[in-house]
Parts: sequence; structure tokens; C-alpha cells
Amino acid sequence: MTDPTTCEEGIELPKKSTAQPLREFLIGDLFCGAGGIAEGFRQAGFRSTFGNDFDSAACRTFEQNFPYASVYDRPIQELTASEILTDIGLGEGDLDVLVGGPPCQGFSVNAPVRSAEDDRNHLFKHYVRLVLEGLRPKMVVFENVPGLVSMGNTLHEVSEAFSNAGYRMKYKILNAAHYGVPQERWRLVIVGTRLDEIAFSFPEPKHYSERRANFTGGKEFTFRSAIGAPTDAEAAAYWLEKPLTIREAIGDLPAVGNGGGAQEMPYGGIPVGHFQEYCRLGADDLLFNHQGSRMSPVNIERFSHVPQGGSWRDIPFDLLPEGMKRARRSDHTRRYGRLDPESISGTVLTKCDPHWGTFVHYEQDRIITVREAARIQSFPDTFRFTGSVTEQYRQVGNAVPVLLARAIANEVRAALESL
Repeated sequence: MTDPTTCEEGIELPKKSTAQPLREFLIGDLFCGAGGIAEGFRQAGFRSTFGNDFDSAACRTFEQNFPYASVYDRPIQELTASEILTDIGLGEGDLDVLVGGPPCQGFSVNAPVRSAEDDRNHLFKHYVRLVLEGLRPKMVVFENVPGLVSMGNTLHEVSEAFSNAGYRMKYKILNAAHYGVPQERWRLVIVGTRLDEIAFSFPEPKHYSERRANFTGGKEFTFRSAIGAPTDAEAAAYWLEKPLTIREAIGDLPAVGNGGGAQEMPYGGIPVGHFQEYCRLGADDLLFNHQGSRMSPVNIERFSHVPQGGSWRDIPFDLLPEGMKRARRSDHTRRYGRLDPESISGTVLTKCDPHWGTFVHYEQDRIITVREAARIQSFPDTFRFTGSVTEQYRQVGNAVPVLLARAIANEVRAALESL
């Protein structure tokens, strides 16, 4: 019998907010940002008890979308376990899962300077401190960029710190595209438990992707079966589906002009396909955050020369920014890129800036809106972002893709239900 909460293409629709899970599990969220991980866990039937971040705009967004959670808008260094437990009404060890990912810029291979001395690289110690002070969750979920694997001894330090706190740890590098997200986004996920009765497995991929894991640990720690064309024998053996495309992700959203759109507007059309149905579930006819940054006239002219899937190489030389006139053709591969509607997106960044990557709409000469970026991060349309447009882009770019978080959460839930 077909599961009524599952689409024909195999992606489960999230439970409606009125549906009660058979068993409620509780999570806390450090470095919560806008709430990408929390939303994925909510869709898997978890309840958020608290969130913490030092980005005030992100905290306001988290507060709006998780109104019954306590929100701590300050550095993690200032938090104590006793304060948190008192606020959320729990005792030591009552929290089921503690999730979070410290700021990743210090670990990223794209950082201008990578240094073990970067203060951001040591924030995980405060995560462990709160665990030891009394949170003592049954499970911990720690995520970061794959660059942490090649950052000296950092991965060992993170694993050892949690192990010394009494947790059995395991880790894997996951690609969001393998879980129905229309985006290439690789994340290192570390999961641990202090209970001997719990056995955790990382979620198996549901989709293949032809994007390769060209970084340290790519071969050892990723699901190789999910990388390859549909004719690949290993991929076929796993019955993997094709990647979700950009058109399937945002094709139903209304056209807007350069810097146009609105914080609230009607859809003006119907959803097509399972992903659009997932995004619009419970949204009625109102679309939020479908607004983008205004680009200069010269940038709009540059966009007009770039075909779908193209980049700065398609722009006439005289129109190029001065710095790019000196670039080699092999440099800046994705700058001034226009999205290919039949492919997935590159990684969504904190600025949808053409100087940074492929952020031009596949049909319209403009940058993608906040809502389009959020769709590419697999946020449902009911999830509303607050703050300025610039702050909203940053929140979206910093988030963990929701469907990736949900895939992890489903496995965490299965482990906890085995108790």
C-alpha cells in the first residue's frame, strides 16, 4: 500500500503541524542560525527546546519559526547548562539530541588563510563543555565543512573531546544532492551516543549526482554508490533517483524584476512536481521572502550575454570587470554564472553575488531571490526569514539544507526508538 505521506517520486512530505508523532523527542540547537537543522528535525517529529547563536537576525528568524523554544542571542561562551535546563524545564540527561555546527569559515578550504589558531576553530570545545556541565543528551550531532578533515589534527580533537565526554563517535561526509536537495553541498556529519543500546547508521542516498567529491576524504568518507551517471552499475543497484533540478525546485515561483519582488505576495500559479508540493504544503496562497538584491545596469547587461549554464567567459571582454579582464579562462569557474534549469546548483553562499558564483536566474536577467535560494536549500515556503534582504541571504547561505537534516534526523529517530 502506498504511504499517503510519500510522493510518487519517493520523497516524503513533512507531517502537517497538527499531526502528533507516536513518540516525542527533544532537541537543543547550538550555533542554530535560522534553523535549517531544527526544521529538518521538526519534519522528522522532533521538538526544538532551545536555540543559540550570536547572529541576532538569525535568532529572530529562529524565534519566529520555533516560537516555543528558548532562544539565546549571545555567544556560546556565555551560556551555561544549568541556565538552559532551568529555562526548558529538563533535568540532566533528559535532552534526547544536541545538534549544531560551529562557524565553518576557519575550516573551509576556501578560506583566505586556514589556521589551527583561528578562534572559530575552537568553538566546538564550548559545545562539549555544555555537554559535560549537565546537558548530557542521549545523542549529539555535529556538522561542519569537509575541510575539517584536512585541517591538521582538528577532526581527531573533535572526536576525542566527545569520546572523553562518554560518547561513541562516527562520521561521514554527505552530499545534500543525494537526499533530494537541488544543490551540491558537502557536509561532514559527526554523530555520537552515550548509550550502549543505540546503534546509529548514516542515511543511505536516495538520489545520485555526477558531482565528484574532489577534496580530502572524498573517497574514504562519502557514499560512492551515489556518485555517477544513471547507467553506472553501482548506482543502478541502489535504485537511486535522478538529482532534483533547479527548474523542479523554483519553476513555479512568479517572475520578478531586478531587485523586485516582495516580502509577501501571491504565488500566481500551481505547484508542479513533488518538490514544489513539499515546499508549498500549508502555505495557502501566500509566498514570503520572494525578493532579491538590485544589481547595477552594467551587471544586468553582463547577465544578458550569459546563456543557461554559462559564466563570465560568455561576457564580451569590454564588459568584464577590470580585474577579470586579466583572469585566465580557467580561473573563477563559476563567476557570473547563470543557473542551468536542468541541473543542480552549486553551493548557495551567504551572498548571492555574481562575483562569487552562479546566482543568475536561468531565464530572467537578475539574481535569485531569497525564497529561490531558500528553495535550493530545501526550506519549505512556510519557513519565514526576518531582517533585511542582505541578512536573509546570509541566513539562508549559512543553513544546513533541510532535507539533508531530515535524512539524518530520521536515522537518529530510528536509533532512539530502539530504546
